[in-house]
Order: sequence, then structure tokens, then C-alpha cells
Amino acid sequence: MNEQKLSKRLASVAHYVRKNDRVADIGSDHAYLPAWLVLNQQIEYAVAGEVVEGPYQAALKLVKQRKLDQYITVRLGDGLDAIVTDDDISAITIAGMGGSLISDILERGHQSGRLNGKERLILQPNVGEKTLRTWLMNHSYEIIAETLVMEDGRFYEIIVAEKVAKTVKYSLADLTFGVFLRTGYPDLFKEKWQADLLNRKRVLKQLEQARQPQLEKIAEMTHMIKLIEAL
Repeated sequence: MNEQKLSKRLASVAHYVRKNDRVADIGSDHAYLPAWLVLNQQIEYAVAGEVVEGPYQAALKLVKQRKLDQYITVRLGDGLDAIVTDDDISAITIAGMGGSLISDILERGHQSGRLNGKERLILQPNVGEKTLRTWLMNHSYEIIAETLVMEDGRFYEIIVAEKVAKTVKYSLADLTFGVFLRTGYPDLFKEKWQADLLNRKRVLKQLEQARQPQLEKIAEMTHMIKLIEAL
């Protein structure tokens, strides 16, 4: 993967960036996503935010090498702290992190005012999708699209959400399995959750055989297995 050819999951994230969006890519790593968007004339401005010095320097290097300095601003900052008001951001992309961490980034941005509700959120959690969807629901973000992709033997979900004035309410099944994924990607969805079911049954067996009682974890795992089997 590079700035000329994105991975399948990042290409799916890029798909939901609108023409001429002003993008904040949080945890941008090498700035591949914003660079690709600029080089393909999808956007004219982006912030590549990084909290780690190494990836920050890598992003700076790429932007300079490709002469994209006037289009991409690389900043060292924790989460949405990389954004300033004058950026006038209309889309925030966060990919390759856990759902809990993405939720925490959004919450801190919400508290600080850097997340003002005008931005489209394009999120790709590696795990913890339910946690992320719950945060979105509790903060009146409506999920408008979802994509399920498989890459290098792993499944990835892309969740797109926008702030709405109404109360947002999703069922437990929506939060756990996605609002659109069950019908939009039936074959891939089935493959993902069949594999997850087998793994959970293995874990449950290990918990039941553990020397120390794991009653709470057993109950939680059993409940999730029943939910999956109900599909």
C-alpha cells in the first residue's frame, strides 16, 4: 500500500469522502489516505494528524516528497487536538484503531468543541464495533452507511455517521452486527460471524475448564453466542 494504491479497507474509507471535503485524517500514519485523495483530485485540503513522532515524521516526508504541502497539513497532536478552527473540517476519518479508542477520541473532541457535529464521520474500527456504534447513538449520530471488507484474512467494518437533530435509537442487534451489514453483504457477513461463533465456542470451552470460576465471562460469552446463533 502507498499513496497511489490504497489497501482495500482504506479504499473503502476513501469511498465515503465527498468531493471537496476538508478532511481530518486522525492517526494518519504515512498520510497515505489524504495524499491519495488529493492526488486523485477528490479533495483540496486535509489535515494528517498523528500522536506518535515516527509516523508523524513519515507523513511529513511523504507530503514533502509528493509536493503536497499546500494541500496537506501534517500536525503532531492527540486525536482531534490536531484540528484547529480555521481548518473548517467537513469530514473526519479514523481508521485502524479499536472502537473504544475511536470512541474516546470522539468523546474528547466533543468535550473540547473540536468535534462540532458538522463533520461526516468515516470510521474503521479493528475491534469494538458495538462500543463505537453505541457512542454514535448516544451522541445523536445516525449511521448512514456501512461497508464490510475482507483483507489479508481479516474482516473490517467501515461505519459512516452524521449528526442529526432527532434521537437515534438502535437495537442490540444493530449495535452488535451493524445497521446495514446483514442485508448489504450477506455472504461476507455470514462468513465473518460463523468464524466468530466458532472462536467464541472455543473460548467458552476454555473458560468452563479454567481452574478459577469465570462465571461473569461465561455468562457474557454464552449470551453473545446465543445472539449470533439467532441470526
